Amino acid sequence: MQIDTLSLPGLLLVSPSRIGDGRGFFSETFRADKFEAAAGPVRFVQDNQSLSGARGTIRGLHYQKSPRAQGKLVRVIRGAIVDVAVDIRHGSPTYGRHEAIELSAENWRQLYVPPGFLHGFCTLADDTEVIYKVTDYYSREHDAGVRWNDPGIGVDWPVTEAEASLSDKDRNAPLLSEIGQQFAYSA
Repeated sequence: MQIDTLSLPGLLLVSPSRIGDGRGFFSETFRADKFEAAAGPVRFVQDNQSLSGARGTIRGLHYQKSPRAQGKLVRVIRGAIVDVAVDIRHGSPTYGRHEAIELSAENWRQLYVPPGFLHGFCTLADDTEVIYKVTDYYSREHDAGVRWNDPGIGVDWPVTEAEASLSDKDRNAPLLSEIGQQFAYSA
């Protein structure tokens, strides 16, 4: 398992190896000791799974407010996505910047999005399934988001607004400039 740091502090790209033969393959997709050596102490408490039927489905940009903020370890088990993380930790040298990574069942990579980031993705194939581990339980009262196409963030999504399939909640989310300070950065 290879774990690489990305341009935004705390964001990690996890690349598990696969050992294959004529029967198929085996992969160690998560190992706490190696993961925590790169990410620090992390405790995952819930696994989530989503299925998006159509290419161009956008989910996000989501976060949970403190004290129920979530870190997420995201991977694709069928299809492909462009996975997006946006740093919204006030005081961070990368505040408001984002990273977009392609995750697919084929490339087998995973993205760790720590608390203090927005997270969202766009499906690149029909019938895409995404699974992710989270560091806190879902809380409806702490559930929040920022508009997927906020020009202040400038994500270059792989679909146009007309092609994007969105929930009303995501389509009508506030801009980053409208949510106030949600998280503080600590080095």
